Amino acid sequence: MLTKKYFKTKNEAEVTFEFSRDDVDSVELLGEFTDWQPVEMKFNKKSNVFRAKLRLPVGESFHFRYLLNGEEWENDYNADQYMPNVYGSDNSVVHTYN
Repeated sequence: MLTKKYFKTKNEAEVTFEFSRDDVDSVELLGEFTDWQPVEMKFNKKSNVFRAKLRLPVGESFHFRYLLNGEEWENDYNADQYMPNVYGSDNSVVHTYN
């Protein structure tokens, strides 16, 4: 799930990435905004989700995916859009248009 918070005084959006699946022990977020380097998502026991918050520039679109247990790629079910990638599958896309 994606949620976005826009700031009146900054030209950026705080995007919260959330992923939940019962058979997953670890989730990493990879995307254009991290040069496809993994960001560990923290598990929140209370809400039973893996979560990461990032500040991204407003007015742009970014491709991203989740890496589950270090081996399985997954998209965000609530992404703003899906776009084909060079590996024959799709990437999730988040838009930061305000």
